Amino acid sequence: MPHRIEAYAESFRLAEVFTISRGSRTEANVLTVRISENDVTGFGECVPYARYGETIDSVAQEIQGLPQDLTRESLQGLLPPGAARNAVDCALWDLQSKQSGKRAWELAGISNPGPEITAFTLSLDDPENMKKAAARHSHRPLLKIKLGGEGDMARLEAVRAGAPSTDIIVDANEGWTADVYSELAPHLVRLGVKLVEQPLPAGQDELLAEIARPLPVCADESCHDRASLPDLAGKYDVVNIKLDKTGGLTEALSLKDEAIAQGYDIMVGCMVGTSLAMAPAVLVAQGASVVDLDGPLLLAEDRETPLLFDEQGVHPSEPALWG
Repeated sequence: MPHRIEAYAESFRLAEVFTISRGSRTEANVLTVRISENDVTGFGECVPYARYGETIDSVAQEIQGLPQDLTRESLQGLLPPGAARNAVDCALWDLQSKQSGKRAWELAGISNPGPEITAFTLSLDDPENMKKAAARHSHRPLLKIKLGGEGDMARLEAVRAGAPSTDIIVDANEGWTADVYSELAPHLVRLGVKLVEQPLPAGQDELLAEIARPLPVCADESCHDRASLPDLAGKYDVVNIKLDKTGGLTEALSLKDEAIAQGYDIMVGCMVGTSLAMAPAVLVAQGASVVDLDGPLLLAEDRETPLLFDEQGVHPSEPALWG
């Protein structure tokens, strides 16, 4: 029976303005994919990312050209890694789960997934506002700080003052030079930062192999799928797996296995999306060193059956949401 594939744009209001080094936003703009066969429908979501030349329209066009006899296996060769393949791949997982009567984690060979502590992201702001935000969220076990510009040291000091006992990771979003990183690194260690994400621009990160890395450095924009791994050797200690980069859960699980085999620690991250986008990523996050799946926590509105977030972390999805 041929599949019916639909893709449509949706917007979800953010709880407050979210800022990184590349700009600000007030809503999460996502593309939802619905794949139906007979009376069964699977759902997936992606967040097109301008950093990779993606827009809602361009991703929708990629999806419109797919054949109706699609499978997860054939999809891997039909679309490149990226947002379009992610939404379709995750919708196919959801469809297969509903058709088989098995949870997606069973289909993936994952046993009894549980909650994982997730970071909560503080957006880029002036030091005083970041200190206040850190204090408001100091009850959380892990805060992620967006940096990547002049005044980063003052911001970091302010966050530590606002949340003196919380673990911190920082994300420079490609905003530093090697000299800036080398200058900041000892202070990151002094302030108890556990990890730094993508300090240098992707494609200009070769100096990471030559300078000291006194705390773990994580590849984000430099790591998309398994094909990225050879270029990371000697530069990074951790890889950040995001389904919108890998092109879905299928490749994300394979990337996780291969990265672990090559000695990398695993971080699982997200774009600013809804619980539907996070649900498959929770499966990848099982046992990861760092989990950053806080997208729904940044929203003022979410899916009808949202993921559960509590003191144990982010829980696997209910079947009514996904998988």
